[in-house]
Amino acid sequence: MKKILILLASALLLIPAAVAQEQPKINKKNLVIKECNSDPKGASKVLDHVTTFSPEGRKIEEIEYSSEGQKWRKRFEYGADGKVSRELVYDGRNRLQTYKTFEYNEFGRKKVQYTYSAKGKLLGIKHFEYLSQDAGQ
Repeated sequence: MKKILILLASALLLIPAAVAQEQPKINKKNLVIKECNSDPKGASKVLDHVTTFSPEGRKIEEIEYSSEGQKWRKRFEYGADGKVSRELVYDGRNRLQTYKTFEYNEFGRKKVQYTYSAKGKLLGIKHFEYLSQDAGQ
């Protein structure tokens, strides 16, 4: 009985790893992802969100929709290092509302985010801190 339980437990531990390995990675080059909501019967579909990627596979635009139309749009610009240099946020009428610029640490992770109004006034600063779970050990 113990042997059967051990075999079952071992098999259950291996299943998630096997499933994770089977999933192919999505090629994001020139990809457009459309997300739609539908009623419980699946009869009517309503566009909810669209994400567009560049030929290099970088996210270049996100648009969120409501039943009335576009709610907001974000456009992403990249620096020579391949990191997002600016994120521009537009309202439902495609008017620039805010934009963000970023500083990165030596590991390529966001270090500081600056948020500006459409007219260039600094609205806020967000600092990112990365702590390892085993930092105290």
